[in-house]
Amino acid sequence: MRLSYEEVEHIAELARLNLTEDEKRKFAEQLSDILDYASRLDSLDTSHIPPTASVLDIYLRLREDESQPGLSRDQVLENAPATKENQFKVPPVFGE
Repeated sequence: MRLSYEEVEHIAELARLNLTEDEKRKFAEQLSDILDYASRLDSLDTSHIPPTASVLDIYLRLREDESQPGLSRDQVLENAPATKENQFKVPPVFGE
């Protein structure tokens, strides 16, 4: 798949790149080569490969959920810049 000069200009604009004329011609060729190489994958038969397959032997290593004691209210409020009635005091959002 060959990219046109205009397509490279459009891609550069989307990427907010200021390319010179030489760079546009160079990248048109390089990007076209990359797309040609990637299109070779279309010729492979992947019907026997599940969509979530990976070449890596990876699985999620999750730990069991365990309940642990949390902080006391006094510990939580200890570093608060302001408190009122055992709660964080914050500036009003919609007025008082």
